[in-house]
Amino acid sequence: MQVNLTPVKLIATAALALLLSGCRLVTETVPYVDIPRYMGLWYQISAKEVAFNEGLVGVTAEYTLLDDGSVEVYNKGYQDTLDGELSEITGNAVVADEETNAALKVDFPEVPPSLLPNYLIVVLDDIDYQYAVVTDPFQYTLFVLSRTPQMDENTYAMILGMLEAQGIDTSGLLLTPQPQS
Repeated sequence: MQVNLTPVKLIATAALALLLSGCRLVTETVPYVDIPRYMGLWYQISAKEVAFNEGLVGVTAEYTLLDDGSVEVYNKGYQDTLDGELSEITGNAVVADEETNAALKVDFPEVPPSLLPNYLIVVLDDIDYQYAVVTDPFQYTLFVLSRTPQMDENTYAMILGMLEAQGIDTSGLLLTPQPQS
């Protein structure tokens, strides 16, 4: 017997399966993000490795505020070594929660558009925006970001503690090699 599911039913079925499997749905974000302050270059300190970032090192994300209020997202990294083949993609983000600006919907070319906000800022250095942590509602992705290529070990440990206190699984995080500053 073949079951035909529409894309919406397929997504709903996958979401239900994830919830029933014990995955905690992330709904809490930081209270507020000043979008213009968040713009600029971020270095990936660690991430969960998934299909689209497998083996990438020297990963950065650069955010540029556009005239229409959306954000250009430019991600790049190098395959396996800092001298490896460049992998890059440019997408577009729109704020999905205008009260906090901490939930965005990011779309990339040739990737099916997201129905839910898929860029949730769950940790942010609210003093000077030197670090941030981003995930999605299903914790499929998790990225620890910094304004500098390296992060102090104590700061990293503090961030992991904050994530664990929020019930966010950090066990899949892998450190991302970056050039020495």
